[in-house]
Amino acid sequence: MFQSLDVFRTAMALARHSGLQQAVSSQNVANADTPGYRGLEIPDFAETLHQPLTGQRATRATHLNGALQDGLPEPHTRRATVDPNGNTVSLETEMVTAVEASRAHSKALSIYRSNLTLLRASLGR
Repeated sequence: MFQSLDVFRTAMALARHSGLQQAVSSQNVANADTPGYRGLEIPDFAETLHQPLTGQRATRATHLNGALQDGLPEPHTRRATVDPNGNTVSLETEMVTAVEASRAHSKALSIYRSNLTLLRASLGR
């Protein structure tokens, strides 16, 4: 029954993804008034979760194939409307993104905690 505990790996991946999302969002907010700054974004968790694993491991970000050991997606520039000063950051969008990341992180911790409780109960501890 407990040979493969993928729920723990998935919950941890969601927590790490939402932490990266929060970091990218805070970087965007910090540079909201910087002329020419292009806002960054990362793909949704569902997109990164369903990507097939290549089986190769990258040791540097400049490698063409493989994934870095942490498995987190690389941020890319946002394709959005540009302000007159060349900035693409929208504070409203960043606020919504930060709240979504916070909710996803709380969800991941809740899933991890409840499954750990279930596992402990099944072991009789």
